[in-house]
Amino acid sequence: MQHPRDFFRQLNQEYLAVHRAKEALFWSTYMGMSDDHAGFGRAETAYKDFISSPARLQQTRTMLAAARALPPDAEQAGLLHGLQGWLALFESNIIDNDEAHQRMAGLIEMEAALFARRQSHSLRHRNEHGQWEDATLSMLVTNMGSNPDEACRKSSHDALLQLEQWVLDNGFLDIVRQRNAFARALGYRDYFDYKVQKNERMTPEALFVILDDFEQRTRLVNENALKQLASNKGADALEAWNLRHQMSGDVTRQMDPYLPFTKAVERWLESFRRLGIQYRGALLQLDLIERKGKYQNGFCHGPQPSYVDEQGQWVPAHVNFTADATPDQVGSGDRAINTLFHEGGHAAHFANVTQNSPCFSQEFAPTSMAYAETQSMFCDSLLGDADWLARYAQNRQGEAMPEALIHAGIEASQPYRAFMERMILLVGYFEAALYQLPDEQLTAGQVLQLARSSEQRILGIACSPRPLLAIPHLLNQESAASYHGYLLANMAVYQTRAYFLRQYGYLTDNPAIGPALAQHYWGPGNSISHDATLRSLTGEPFNARYLADECNRSVEQAWADARQQMAAAASRRYPEPAAADLDARIRLVHGDELIADNSQGDAAMCRQFEHWVATHYPATLT
Repeated sequence: MQHPRDFFRQLNQEYLAVHRAKEALFWSTYMGMSDDHAGFGRAETAYKDFISSPARLQQTRTMLAAARALPPDAEQAGLLHGLQGWLALFESNIIDNDEAHQRMAGLIEMEAALFARRQSHSLRHRNEHGQWEDATLSMLVTNMGSNPDEACRKSSHDALLQLEQWVLDNGFLDIVRQRNAFARALGYRDYFDYKVQKNERMTPEALFVILDDFEQRTRLVNENALKQLASNKGADALEAWNLRHQMSGDVTRQMDPYLPFTKAVERWLESFRRLGIQYRGALLQLDLIERKGKYQNGFCHGPQPSYVDEQGQWVPAHVNFTADATPDQVGSGDRAINTLFHEGGHAAHFANVTQNSPCFSQEFAPTSMAYAETQSMFCDSLLGDADWLARYAQNRQGEAMPEALIHAGIEASQPYRAFMERMILLVGYFEAALYQLPDEQLTAGQVLQLARSSEQRILGIACSPRPLLAIPHLLNQESAASYHGYLLANMAVYQTRAYFLRQYGYLTDNPAIGPALAQHYWGPGNSISHDATLRSLTGEPFNARYLADECNRSVEQAWADARQQMAAAASRRYPEPAAADLDARIRLVHGDELIADNSQGDAAMCRQFEHWVATHYPATLT
């Protein structure tokens, strides 16, 4: 019989081969550099076949039993740990009958075909200058938030509604039926039940205990905020295309000069460096700017997971992440820095998993979405902090964002904290109801009616600024029926923030944060649960109360805290010099084109990036 050590080594290497092949084609097709959707489908199928193999699951159980019989020492302990990781992965993804296997193969083909059609489908709206243009999802959302012309804003929302209809007319409902059939073949009630149990290791009933509690805690403050908005600015302020602009559009425009797109990369690097975040030699490849055919949403994938190999050698990660920024659009700098902090947080997580197998350092089950998103959302939460804005938000003349503008930002955003979190909450309620519909009720009209009624119930308005079926996560099986993970993650984020604030008194540029996250959250990977990581750092189990309390704070409370943050930051002595660098090899690309890398240092890379953006988008210089 094969020795358990040899079997473990073989699993690691075979997994890396199918994972890298799938990720290479994922990147090239999603970035619009290849139209080999069939090839990507085959690679995805090979990957799914590997992680869902009943034979490998049984072999792993056999080898785990054999490993337990070995002499107890450090080598046996490591082998047991690694094989238990593989056991968790296979048990999370097992497809143990022919019908389910065939359903999954069909799903991969159907989703690849939908994605190929979506790449060639154009959306159009009226831009900042009132001119019609092709637009990405990011451009549509940004335009609704910052364009002062209501007709232009409405054109963006109309494009999202047209996208919803396109999705319904191009096979999405057949995919929903196929997903449900796949889940039922495995013994689950529906696809939502399957995903929640596999990804979050809880039942839908347990999930909705948390979601219902949050909905109740934030319902009144959301209702009051919308009533006050309508009272102050008229009933039209609650129209879907007006809402974001009426909430913060004027402030967004005023803040825009202090958050220029060209400085986004530099500010991300500097802020993460001062937090003590290290990437442990990882290769980071960033594709940040929109172009035709490119996937219209930010994401982070790791073709090479980080781990310690059989010889005890560190294998650094290779991580790709993307945004779809339009550099000369008002608000693009704010969206870009949010994406860099968010996806850069994912990258920091997956570059710091220090276990002995790649199975612990990948973004799919048994890695909880809530766990993975906690890492990214903690990082992007810093961008709204007054002390971060006071230190990093500067215009071209080097002038800091005025305190009065930071105050205006809080006045504009704090009343709607509950609304913004409920936009995430909404998706979980909608997807649960969607997958519970009988096949004969999965019609375009019925599903649209379900979307609008869900938006009315949770948001309190007739239609969401981001209509439900225009959210790209719903179209891909890896992210479908998982969006609630973002809300669970943000609950954990505010629990984590509260711990650091109790411990240190501040977050921005705190060099203790990176090492603490690496030790308690990142290093274990998926070898422990999300709840266990929170207990390890904060000393308490998962607690949803911190986020609800944040949503229920008044403007006056938020501003008092912000003033205290800024005053403390102004008098604080920060460590100098901060960490030398992020310990990462960074490539900034635009499709096949290399814009810049940090082989000559981060500063040189940032200058090259700024020059490239200014050359291709001259309006960013004005």
